[in-house]
Amino acid sequence: MALAELYTQYNRVWIPDNEEVWQSAEITKNYKAGDRFLHVQLEDGTELNYPVDPAALPPLRNPDILVGENDLTALSYLHEPAVLHNLKIRFVESKLIYTYSGIILVAINPYKQLPIYGDAIIHAYSGQNMGDMDPHIFAVAEEAYKQMARNNKNQSIIVSGESGAGKTVSARYTMRYFATVSKSSSNAHVEDKVLASNPITEAVGNAKTTRNDNSSRFGKYTEISFDQSYQIIGANMRTYLLEKSRVVFQSENERNYHIFYQLCASAMQPEFKHLKLGSAEEFNYTGMGGSTVIEGVDDRANMVETQKTFALLGLKRDFQMDVFKMLAAILHLGNVEITAVGDERSSVRLEDKHLNIFCELLDLNCDKMAQWLCHRKIITTSETVIKPMTRTQAVNARDALAKKIYSHLFDFIVERINQALQFPGKQHTFIGVLDIYGFETFDVNSFEQFCINYANEKLQQQFNLHVFKLEQEEYMKEDIPWTLIDFYDNQPVIDLIEAKMGILELLDEECLLPHGTDENWLQKLYNNFVNKNAFFEKPRMSNTSFIIQHFADKVEYKYEGFLEKNRDTVHEVLIEILKESKFHLCANFFQDNPVSVSPFSSTINIKSARPVLKSPNKQLRMTVGNKFRSSLSLLMGTLNATTPHYVRCIKPNDEKLPFEFDSKRVAQQLRACGVLETIRISAQSYPSRWTYIEFFSRYSILMTQQELSINDKKQICKIVLQRLIQDHNQYQFGRTKIFFRAGQVAYLEKLRSDKLRHACIVIQKSVRGWLQRKKFLRIKQAAIIIQQYFRGQRTVRQAITARTLKQTWAAIIIQKYCRGYLVRRLCQLIHVAAVTIQAYTRGFLARKKYRKMLEEHKAVILQKYARAWLARRRFQNIRRFVLNIQLSYRVQQLQKKIEEQSRENHGLLERLTNLASTHMNDMDTIQKLESDLEKLTAQKRTYEEKGKKYKEDSEQKILRLENLNKELQEQKETLEIKLQEKTEEMKEKMDDLTKQLFNDVQKEENQRMILEKRFQNQKQDYEKEIELLKGEIEVLKEEKTRLQHQIQQEIVIQDGLKMEVGQLTNQAQKIPELQKEIELLQTQKLDVEKQAQSQKRELREKMSEVTKQLLESYDFEDVRSRLSTEDLEHLNEDGELWFAYEGLKKATRVLESHFQSQKEIYEKEIEGLNFKVEHLSQDINHLQKLFREENDINDGIRLEVSRLTSENLVIPDLKQQVSELENQKLDLENRLQEQTVKLKEMSNRLHYELEGDRTQRRTNEAQNEIDIREKERLKVTTQEIEGLSNGLMQDEIQDEVKSKIKQETTRLTVENMDLEEKLDMKDRIIKKLEDQIKTLTRTIEKTEAHVPTLSKEYLGMMEYKKEDEERIIQNLILDLKPRGVVVNMIPGLPAHILFMCVRYADYLNDADMLKSFMNVTIDGIKQVVKEHSEDFEMLSFWLSNTYYFLNCLKQYSGEEEFMKCNTPQQNKNCLKHFDLSEYRQILSDLAIRIYHQFIIVMENNIQPMIVPGMLEYESLQGISGLKPTGFRKRSSSIDDTDTYTMTSILQQLSYFYSTMCQNGLDSELLKQAVKQLFFLIGAITLNSLFLRKDMCSCRKGMQIRCNISYLEEWLKDKNLQSSNVKETLEPLSQAAWLLQVKKITDDDAKEICEHCTSLSTVQIVKILNSYTPIDDFEKRVTPSFVRKVQAMLNNREDVPQLMLDTKYLFQVTFPFTPSPHALEMIQVPSSFKLGFLTRV
Repeated sequence: MALAELYTQYNRVWIPDNEEVWQSAEITKNYKAGDRFLHVQLEDGTELNYPVDPAALPPLRNPDILVGENDLTALSYLHEPAVLHNLKIRFVESKLIYTYSGIILVAINPYKQLPIYGDAIIHAYSGQNMGDMDPHIFAVAEEAYKQMARNNKNQSIIVSGESGAGKTVSARYTMRYFATVSKSSSNAHVEDKVLASNPITEAVGNAKTTRNDNSSRFGKYTEISFDQSYQIIGANMRTYLLEKSRVVFQSENERNYHIFYQLCASAMQPEFKHLKLGSAEEFNYTGMGGSTVIEGVDDRANMVETQKTFALLGLKRDFQMDVFKMLAAILHLGNVEITAVGDERSSVRLEDKHLNIFCELLDLNCDKMAQWLCHRKIITTSETVIKPMTRTQAVNARDALAKKIYSHLFDFIVERINQALQFPGKQHTFIGVLDIYGFETFDVNSFEQFCINYANEKLQQQFNLHVFKLEQEEYMKEDIPWTLIDFYDNQPVIDLIEAKMGILELLDEECLLPHGTDENWLQKLYNNFVNKNAFFEKPRMSNTSFIIQHFADKVEYKYEGFLEKNRDTVHEVLIEILKESKFHLCANFFQDNPVSVSPFSSTINIKSARPVLKSPNKQLRMTVGNKFRSSLSLLMGTLNATTPHYVRCIKPNDEKLPFEFDSKRVAQQLRACGVLETIRISAQSYPSRWTYIEFFSRYSILMTQQELSINDKKQICKIVLQRLIQDHNQYQFGRTKIFFRAGQVAYLEKLRSDKLRHACIVIQKSVRGWLQRKKFLRIKQAAIIIQQYFRGQRTVRQAITARTLKQTWAAIIIQKYCRGYLVRRLCQLIHVAAVTIQAYTRGFLARKKYRKMLEEHKAVILQKYARAWLARRRFQNIRRFVLNIQLSYRVQQLQKKIEEQSRENHGLLERLTNLASTHMNDMDTIQKLESDLEKLTAQKRTYEEKGKKYKEDSEQKILRLENLNKELQEQKETLEIKLQEKTEEMKEKMDDLTKQLFNDVQKEENQRMILEKRFQNQKQDYEKEIELLKGEIEVLKEEKTRLQHQIQQEIVIQDGLKMEVGQLTNQAQKIPELQKEIELLQTQKLDVEKQAQSQKRELREKMSEVTKQLLESYDFEDVRSRLSTEDLEHLNEDGELWFAYEGLKKATRVLESHFQSQKEIYEKEIEGLNFKVEHLSQDINHLQKLFREENDINDGIRLEVSRLTSENLVIPDLKQQVSELENQKLDLENRLQEQTVKLKEMSNRLHYELEGDRTQRRTNEAQNEIDIREKERLKVTTQEIEGLSNGLMQDEIQDEVKSKIKQETTRLTVENMDLEEKLDMKDRIIKKLEDQIKTLTRTIEKTEAHVPTLSKEYLGMMEYKKEDEERIIQNLILDLKPRGVVVNMIPGLPAHILFMCVRYADYLNDADMLKSFMNVTIDGIKQVVKEHSEDFEMLSFWLSNTYYFLNCLKQYSGEEEFMKCNTPQQNKNCLKHFDLSEYRQILSDLAIRIYHQFIIVMENNIQPMIVPGMLEYESLQGISGLKPTGFRKRSSSIDDTDTYTMTSILQQLSYFYSTMCQNGLDSELLKQAVKQLFFLIGAITLNSLFLRKDMCSCRKGMQIRCNISYLEEWLKDKNLQSSNVKETLEPLSQAAWLLQVKKITDDDAKEICEHCTSLSTVQIVKILNSYTPIDDFEKRVTPSFVRKVQAMLNNREDVPQLMLDTKYLFQVTFPFTPSPHALEMIQVPSSFKLGFLTRV
C-alpha cells in the first residue's frame, strides 16, 4: 500500500510548531496525489490549509492504541514527533521516566524522589527478561549481569547526558543493583566498599552548577570485577578530564567542589580546629559564586558520611587528616593577598595570615614561598634570570599551583580507592559503568567543552557501529536479505580533531614553541581547514573563535586559554619548594618518578636507548590534550572488547520542575544523544517485527474461514498478508518473525478496527432489533389482555338481568345444603370404619409385641452365656495365635540377622585381602624407588668423575699456556738484546714487532680468561645439578620414610584385626559358660519348686498332728466330774455345751499361735528366696551389661559372635527353651487365676463365720454368769442324781463334743488357704525369674528387638548409655529419611523417642548425662537442617519433630498450665529432677529458624511460577488480546521454554500441603505456612503488575480475578477457608477490581477510594497511570481523573511505598498441643536401627 493513500480523512499528522516543536492535526479532507495543500484541523479547532511537498509529506501520527509504548521502536511510525509525543505521554501522564529505544534506555530526570529504587524493586527485576518488565535502569543492569553470566563476556553500561540529566544517579543505581544481586558470601563486604566509593568521588569531583546541584565535573569508568561464581570481588576506577579550573573560579550561582564546603561546615569540630578554617564565605575559592549553600543539603552531615565511607574503605584517620590538610591548604592559598608594586612587580607580605597557615599545614619555607609567588626564574644557556611578575601573573601562578595540588590530590584519592578495592584473586569477568559527560554547547565554549565533545564523537561512532551490527545480526538470524543502510558516520569529524596535523596535534605543536600563543594556533587552524574541511568553519563576524560541525550540532569555540589549559604548567621554582616539604604527602605529589601504589598501574618502565636532555621548564612533557586522547583511546578499546549497554539521560526542563516536559530541550538532547539516529536506522529497514503466533493471535479476525482451516499457522500468516498488503516489499518473512516497513502495522490496525467496528454495528443492529421486537410483543400482549377483560365486562353487563340473578342465587343455596348433607354422611361412615380398624390393629400389635418381648428375653439370656463362652474361646485362640506369630517373627528376625552378619564377615575378609594386596603393591613401589635411587647415585658418580677429568684437562691447558708465555718472554729478551746491537734505523721496526707481540700476549690472556670463566660456569652448573640431585634424593628418602610409616600403620591395623579375632574367639568360649549358668538357674528353679511342694506336704502333716493333739488333749471324764447333775440337765435342756466352746476356744488359741509361728517361718523363707532372686537379678543385670559392652565393641565382633553361635547350634536349643518356658508361663497363669477365685470365696465365708462365732461367744459369756449364780443351788441336786445318770450321759456328751471339734477343724483348714496363697506368691517370683532368664537368652542370641512379656509394665523411658549418644543422633536424626517413616506411624515418633531418652537421664538424676544428650540432640538437628537446607521434605519433617519434641518437654515438665489435658499415667511420666525451660527456649529458637528456612525453600520453589501463572497465563481463554507492543522485545538473555500455568501453582501448593500433612505438621503451623505462601503470591503478582504497564488492562483484571478464585477454591478444598489466608490476597483482588471498574466520573473516583482500602495512595495512582487499553474501544484514564482520585486520597494516612515487601514474614507462633500418645505404648521400629536402646 502506498504511503500517500494513508492521508485520508480522520487520520492525524504532525506539523512543525515553534513552541512545542511538533503539533498534532487531523486531516479533514482526503489527500490526492499532486495536491499542494493538506486540509487539516488543529487540536484547538483551528482549520488550516498546510502547504506540503508531495515528495515529503508530514509525518503520520500513530493510533492512540500505540501511544505510551515501552519501546519506541515498537511504534508503527518511527520519526521524531512520534518519539517526542510517546516520551511526553509516558513522562507527564503516566509518570514513567524510563523508555526503551531499541538498545538504548532513555531516562528522563523527574526532579523528584520516586519509590522505584528499593530492594523490593531490585528483587522484582532480578532474573527477569528485559522485555517482560517495564523499562528501568535495573532492567539494563540485570541484562548486563545475565549476559556476563551466560556468555562469560565482559559488559559495559555507558551512561551519558547533559549536566543535570541524572547520569551520576543512574550510574549509582546500577552499581547498587550489582552489589545487591551478587552479594558475596565472604565477610569482606566488597559490595559495600564499591558503593562507598561513590560518596567520596562525588565529594571531591562533584559541584553545584547552574544546571545541576550535584554535577559530576569529571568522567568516570568503574570496572566491577566478578569471580567465577559471579560475585563481586573488587573494583577499579578510571577518571577522565577533571575540571581543575573550578578550584579557582566559579560562575555566578555555582559552587566549588563539595568537599570544601563540607570542611568549612565542620570547621568548629575539635578534630578540624588545627586547620584554622571558617565559613565558606570567608574564602575566595568557595565564595566566588555567591552561592555557598544548596537547599535541602546539610554539608556537615555529608562530611560525617564522607568520613564514614573513608573508614569503610579502610582509609584510616591519619590518611583522612592528611587529605583534609591538603584541602585546607588550598583554601588558605586562595586567600593569600598579592599586592601590586608598580606596573610590573607584585609582592606578598610575610605576615600574611593565610600564607603562614598554608606553609604551616604543608610544612614549607614561608620566605621562599612568598618570594617565588611573585617572581619567576628564566634559565638560558648562559645565565639564570629572576624576573618579577605582575599582580595578574602572580595571581595566575598562585591559581595554577592550587589547581595542580588539587589535581594531584584527586588522582591520589582515586588511587587509594582503587587500592582499597583491589582483590587478591583472579578476575573472571567485569562490568564497566561509564559515567561521562554528554554533548555540551554553551554561549562560551572553551577547551573543556572541546574535549567533552571530542569524547562524545568517539562514543557516538562506537554506538553507531554497534547499532548497525545488531541490526545486521537480527537480519542474518532471521534469513532476511541484508541491504546496506545509510547511517551517519562521524569519522571525518574525529579525523579533523585527532588525525595527523589535526586540531589537537597543531595545539600540541604550538605549546612546544617558547612564544606560542592562542592567536598563532587559531591562525594555523584557519590556514589548514577553512574551505578545505566541510566540518570546520570560521565565524563571519569573529576572528577569535572557530566552529566545528559535530554529530549533534554546530559548536563555536573561543580560542582564549586553549594553550594554557593544554600545557597545564606550574612554575618550576614553586614545584621545587613543594618537593622540599616535610609533609610526606605533599612532597610525594611532585616527585619526578612517584611510586605508584595502585595495583592496576603498569609496572614496566621503558627507557630510551640514548639519554634525553631535560628542558629546565619541562615543556616537552605530555600535554592535557595528548593525555586525554590516550586515555580515550584506551577507553574505546575497553568498550569495543565488551558488550555495551546504553543509558541516555534526558533533562526535561532547565527550571528543575518535577514532571515538566520542555519539548524543545528534550528534542535537542534526543538529537544530541543518538536516540533519533537509532530510530532513523530502524525506520529505514523493517522497524515492526512480530512473531507468527503474535500476528495470528492479533489479526485472526481478518482471516477467512478457509484460511483458518489450514493447520500451519505460519502458512496462514503468509496467505493473509499477501491478500491484505499487495506490495510485497512492505514486509518480509523471517524464520520466526514477520518484518514490516514503517506504517504497515498501523494499516493492519486500521483494517482490524474497521472490521471490529463493522462487527459492532452488526451486533448493535441485531441487539437493537431484538430489543424492539421484544418490546413490541410485550406491548401487543398487554393490549390483548386489556381487550379481553374489557370485552368480558361488556358482555356480562349486557347479558345479566334481575330474574336471572335471583334464580342463580336460589340454585347456589340448594347446592350448598345438598353438598353439606352428602359430605357429613360420608364423614360418619369413614369415622366408624377407622375406629374399627384401629381397634383390631392395636390389639394385634400389642399381642405381637408381647410375644416378641418374651422371645427376646429368653434369647438375651442364651446369647449372654453363648457370647461369653465364644468371647473367652476367641480370646484364647487369639492369644495363642499372637504368641505363635511373635515366635515366628522373632525366629525370622534372628535368621535375617545371622545372614546380615555373615555378609558383613565376608566383607571384612575381602577388606583384609585388599589391604594385603595394597601392602604388596607398596612394597613393589618401594623396591622400584630404591632401584631408581641406585641409578641416580651411579649417575652422580659418573658426573663427578667427568667433572674431575674436565678440571684436570683445564689445569693442563693452563700450564701449557703459562709455559708458552714464559717462552715468549724469553724470546722477547733475546730480541731486545738483538735490537740493542742493531742500529737506530731498525729501532722503529723493532717497536712495531714488540707491539705486535704484546697484542698477541693480550689475546692469549683474554683466551685464558675466557676459558677460566667457561670452566667456572660449567663448574657452577654441575654443582647446581648435584644439588638438584641431592634434593631429589632427599625427596625420595622422605617418600621412603612415608611409605615405611604407612607399612607400619598397616601392620598395626593387622595386629588390631588379629586382636579382634582373638577377642571373638574368647567371646565364643564364654558361650558354653553362659549356657552352664542357664542350666544352673533352671536346676535352682526345680529345687525351689521341690522345696515348695515339700513345705506344703509338711504343712498338711502338721495340721493333721495338731488336730490329733487337740482331740487327745481333752479329758472328757474331768469335764463330766466338774459338772453337777443340774448343770447337765440344764445343758441337755438348752442343747448348749458351754464347756465344748471353752475347749474349742482354747484349741483355736493354740492353733493361732502355731500358725503365727509357722507364718513367721514362711516369711523368713520367702525373704530368703527374695534375696536369692534379687541376687540372681543383679547377676543377670551384670551379665546384660557385659553383653551390652560386647555389643558396643565393634560390628566385626558382632559378626564373629553370630557366626560362632550359629556354628555351635545354640539357637535351636534356646528356641526350645523359650517355647517350654512360654508353656509353663501359660499353665502358671491359669492356675493362679483359679486359685485367686477360690481364695476370694473362702476368705468371704471365713469372715462370715468368724463374725457369727464372736456374737455366739458374747451370748455364752452372759449365760456363764447366770450359770455361776445357780451353781451352788444345783450342787446338791447334781450330787443326788450323779450316780443315776453317769452311764447314760457319758456317751451322748462325748459324741456331741467330737462333732463340734470336727466342725472347728474344718473351719481352720479353710484358714490355711492363706498359706497356699503365699506359696502362689512364691510361684510368681519364680515366674519373674523365668522372665529374666528369657531376657538373658535373648541377649545371648544378639537380637536387637526387645520383646516384652504380657505381664510387664513399661515406664515410658528408653535406657541408653552415654557412649551411645552419637549412635542415637546418627541413626535417629542424621541418617533418618522422612520417606517411609511417616507412613502408618504416629506423628513425631523420633521426637517421642528422644524425649523417652531424656526421661531416662532424668530418672537417673544424672545432670551431665542429660545436658550432654540435649546438646548433641540440638546440634544434630542443626546439622541435619544445615545439610538439607534446600530439601523441603527434610525441613518439613524436622520442623514437625522439633515442634513435637518441644511440646513433649512442656507436657511432661510438671508445670500445671501444661498438665491440664494429661491423663493420670502421663502425669506420672513427668520429669522429676530437672527443669528444662532453658532448653525449651533454645528449641523454640531452633524451631523458628527451621520454619524460616522452610518458608524460604517453599518460596524459592513457587516463586518462578507466580508471574507466569498468575499474570501471563490465560485462565480464561480468548478474552485477552495482544497489543502490538511486544513484537520488538529486547534481547532476552534466557529463552524461557518452560511455561508455568495456574495449574502449576495449584499443583505445587498441593504438594506442599500433602508433604506437610504426611510429616504430621501441626494444623496451626500449616495454616501459617500457607498464609505466608499466599502473601508471597499476592505480593509478587502485585509488584509485577506495578512494573508491567502492558498488564494493566481490564481483561487482565478479569484473568487475575479468575486466578484468585482458583486459589480460594483450593483453600476451600483443603478446609483452610476459616484461616486468615484470604486476607493476604485482598490487595491483589482490589487491584484486579480497580482494573475492571469504570474510571470516568466523580462517583467512580469516590467508589475507588471507598473500595481500595488495602492499597496505598501511591499504588492506586500507579495502577491508574499505567492503565493501558487493549483496543481502540477502551478509553485511557485521563490525568484529571487521576488527580481527582489523588486529591480524595490525600487524607488517607498510609505508607508512601509502591512495592510490597516480598521478604516480609508473618510472626510465627507455636501453639502448645499435648501429645495423646502414651509413652509406655511407643515401640521403636527396626528400620530406625536403635536395637541398642532398651524400653524401661
